Amino acid sequence: MKNFINIGGTEEEQVEQISKWLKNNGMQIVAGIVIGLSAIWGLGYYADVQDKEAENARTLYLNYATDTSNTGAYDQLLADYGSSSYADQAILVMAKQLFDAENYNGALSLIEPLISSDEIAISSIATLRAASVYLQLGQHESALSTLDSHSGTNFSGLVNNLKGDIYVDLGNTANAQTHYTLALNSVTANSTLSQLIQIKLDDLN
Repeated sequence: MKNFINIGGTEEEQVEQISKWLKNNGMQIVAGIVIGLSAIWGLGYYADVQDKEAENARTLYLNYATDTSNTGAYDQLLADYGSSSYADQAILVMAKQLFDAENYNGALSLIEPLISSDEIAISSIATLRAASVYLQLGQHESALSTLDSHSGTNFSGLVNNLKGDIYVDLGNTANAQTHYTLALNSVTANSTLSQLIQIKLDDLN
């Protein structure tokens, strides 16, 4: 059950990704989360320098994200702008490549350091993806404890959705229903994501 979702785009675009994934991955889908990583760099000359650095980092990120065989761009981004949000995004893309290649431990080694990121979006997606890798490995307790360590209430719907998937994999229907219900109550009503969660709930009945 592979459950990584591509980074980028709007929330609606990501939900559309989830919908398309159903055709290829079945109902055991772990919803990703869209990362919006913009920054205000300040004023004056320092701002100009930072803007240039951000543009360079963005260019390297796009060069890699649009062609993941371009590992030179990835390496340069991490070497020159390793503390930037673009570097973190690139690491998440690289982790997805490793996940798709079934190198789950390699993916975890890249994702786990990002869980402690100061940026809530990076931390949240890293938490969700690390937990999804643990689920793929059948390490359910690690998956659950990883999610329990995440306190970002803005992402409670996604956390509970994934917990529901974990409990389904454990055969614990009652807990799965509980967390899918919590997830359903936390996401936008009548959205594609809410409809998918409702389908999961219906499948358990």
